[in-house]
Amino acid sequence: MLVGAVLSAQAPPPRTVRNEIRATHGIVAAGRTFTVDAGARLLAAGGNAVDAGVASIFAAAVVEISHFGLGGEAPILIYSARDRTVIVINGQGPAPRAATPALFAGKPSIPGNGPLGATVPAAVDAASLALARYGTKALSDVLAPAIELADGFPMYEFLHHYLESERAATEAYEWSKRTYYPNGTITPTGEMFRQPNLAATLRAIAAGEKDALARGATREQAIAAGRDVFYKGPIAHEMTAAVRDAGGVMSEDDLASYHGRIEAPASVPYRGYTVYKAGFWNQGPALLQTLRLLEGFDLRGMRQGSADAVHTIVEAIKLAYADRDKYYGDPDFSPVPGPMLLSAPYAKLRRALIDPKRASLEQRPGDPRRGTALLRTPTPDVAVVRRARTPPTEVGDTTSVQVADADGNLFSATPSSGWLLGGAFVAGPTGVPMSNRMQAFTLDPDSPNVLAGGKRPRTTLTPTIVLKDGRPFLAIGTPGGDSQDQQILLVLLNILDFGMDVQAAIEAPRVNSLHPASSFEDHRAQPGVLEAEATLGPAVLDELTARGHVLQIRPANGISTGVVAAGVDPATGRLRGGADLRRERALVAW
Repeated sequence: MLVGAVLSAQAPPPRTVRNEIRATHGIVAAGRTFTVDAGARLLAAGGNAVDAGVASIFAAAVVEISHFGLGGEAPILIYSARDRTVIVINGQGPAPRAATPALFAGKPSIPGNGPLGATVPAAVDAASLALARYGTKALSDVLAPAIELADGFPMYEFLHHYLESERAATEAYEWSKRTYYPNGTITPTGEMFRQPNLAATLRAIAAGEKDALARGATREQAIAAGRDVFYKGPIAHEMTAAVRDAGGVMSEDDLASYHGRIEAPASVPYRGYTVYKAGFWNQGPALLQTLRLLEGFDLRGMRQGSADAVHTIVEAIKLAYADRDKYYGDPDFSPVPGPMLLSAPYAKLRRALIDPKRASLEQRPGDPRRGTALLRTPTPDVAVVRRARTPPTEVGDTTSVQVADADGNLFSATPSSGWLLGGAFVAGPTGVPMSNRMQAFTLDPDSPNVLAGGKRPRTTLTPTIVLKDGRPFLAIGTPGGDSQDQQILLVLLNILDFGMDVQAAIEAPRVNSLHPASSFEDHRAQPGVLEAEATLGPAVLDELTARGHVLQIRPANGISTGVVAAGVDPATGRLRGGADLRRERALVAW
């Protein structure tokens, strides 16, 4: 069977390994079967997409610990059919108030793991806020599948691999060793893996809600009370004590004072659709900028998968990400010229920089405030790697949850952090692995993303919602760090420009530019380096090389991503969805 064949937009639909899923009642697409099953249970019990999405987040925090844990974060976008609007729940915790660049003096970057690696845990708050405002079920209802999974689930090969590869780094922390290597062993594949301390934490949250209801609290008040069990009292004390005892600076006040918020999304129109992302504390607007650039090109006429189309898309990505690296950061700390960055006139100026025959090897931010395609004043170059580095075959950074229901609600979340890669830091007897997101800050004092206490790092976690004529169309997301918006973009273009169904769009061959500055490790860029799956075909790959792209060839489905999507077919009104072969993504629909 030919996977992701390169065909023109007018050709018959490409054959795929999986078919696009169609449904009438609901679709949950996420990282593992355990995760989608949790969401499906809530839908089957009469819940809506938000109930299902929140249940899936909590389940993922138990079973997808290679990529996400309860101490991590979860930016969320919701299309509310009730309100007919898209909202953002920021879901990204700030740095502890005592965190400063001086803590990392003499180091090239902030460590990604350990007691100094964590931003304030935000996933529990974000999930609770989403549930209270837009869901229908109780907090105990959406926690029930996660509690069952924490009591035990069959170890699966993907997680077992990470427990093996990250064992030395993780066992450096005593409570991590106790949590993930009980009796000094790795639970064999197929045998039950149990996390009793995490189960106790989840039960305490559910009990906090039930106690509040017994005292006469409203549904929203009770959810808030359950949420507060995590952020105040014994659990918060144990988490922060474990962090401080190991050399960190997170305080109980950091947790007690933290509250996420609902925000307006950023958005742009594109060929009759409107694409929504989180704000400029997030890399998501880089996808919006890329769409603004690409709306001036006839991608359909170039043909899907052609060298012309791939080259044009990649060069647009480079320009958008250059602006990301120059301007994006927490708007509460430094102003971001967001409306100008997303404007059509600015995109028109920047579009002229794309050479149709030559790949750029430069970082080229523009100057939206002055309305110029390039900065008129010198700007420091992004640190670069002159020789391409080979990335790991998998990245332990993120998962994704996408849900659509029969009422037209869409839920898109990108939960992350608390992962095993590099060594998970479990905060004492709580069973909670702490976030790894501090590394997304820079130590450059001139950057809008420089570390400061109480500030949100510019995160790569980027949920997405698309509407057509104001109606729900698609919720889509993926793991992949800096690659996330590139991979989502490629799938969206396959659907919106090239007319593919959702599953075919996901399975088609992909590329990933390493040209932008990395949001992790040493924050370096790899000028012109382009990962490309071999299934693009030799003629296309040869032409991309001739245009100056520095190719790293990956096998079929070899780009480290894992797109999942759920939405509505506007032609039929039926639900539809797709799940990537990459990283073994899962989907349930009925």
